[in-house]
Amino acid sequence: MGRSTPTSVPTVFPLKLVDGRRLERRLRDVLLPGGILCDHGGQARVLPRYFYEVTSWEQARDTYLTPHFSVSEFIHTDVREAPALRIFPRYIPCATALLALALEQLRNAVGSYVYIGANGGYCSPRHARIGGASPHCWGTAANIYRVGDTYLDSHDTIERFANIARSVLPTAWTRPLGPADAYTDDHLHLDLGYVVTVPREAPGETFNLKLAGDPL
Repeated sequence: MGRSTPTSVPTVFPLKLVDGRRLERRLRDVLLPGGILCDHGGQARVLPRYFYEVTSWEQARDTYLTPHFSVSEFIHTDVREAPALRIFPRYIPCATALLALALEQLRNAVGSYVYIGANGGYCSPRHARIGGASPHCWGTAANIYRVGDTYLDSHDTIERFANIARSVLPTAWTRPLGPADAYTDDHLHLDLGYVVTVPREAPGETFNLKLAGDPL
């Protein structure tokens, strides 16, 4: 929701970067790092491999991705999430930081708080409500149910804030309105697409240099 600002910003980002492929099996089976999901059009999408490790709710609450959005706002889940991600440590894709930046822009544009719903931030590929490749599995989608004092529970209010979102984030996608599957009528779904972020400190990929050819 971006309601508060940290009293001090750490000079070093406190969350540990992890290679999902090196996590224990029970977590790999949930996160599917570097795996493949198909979207509704049948297109294959590569899942994130690198994640930030969140060791406690206190750490999530106190760690900010932008001046107004803490990690905790992206990991609200219920029993529909896989059991391995309902306890700590938990993991969020690195691209969640880009989503937070986008929401910070939206917050500035509307001049008020932006509230993300439960299961409205990151959801693992094993979440019970995930059907195929949803950008929620990339940490690049948010379901916004309230802006300031306005609940997004009507077509008029959803469309009004969707228009604002598209004006400040021209490449973002908002879910169309309606009661059918893949539509929405009780929140604003905003996503940045299937973004995979590899931080600079991540280890390089292993591949055959002779097959790859000369670098540019």
